Amino acid sequence: MRDYLYREPIDEFPVAMAYVPWQRFKGICENLEKGYLDGTIFPELNKPFTGRRCCKG
Repeated sequence: MRDYLYREPIDEFPVAMAYVPWQRFKGICENLEKGYLDGTIFPELNKPFTGRRCCKG
């Protein structure tokens, strides 16, 4: 029988560190309705999913 009450010893894991570069605000989309449909009104953040890998290989 499987023990579903098993918990990971979270205190033993190292603390994570994140790197988040500064983003520069250049303005918002002129067409706010299109920006809303794209999921962002900031052109710099509009990165549609193309279904391909980002790495060359």
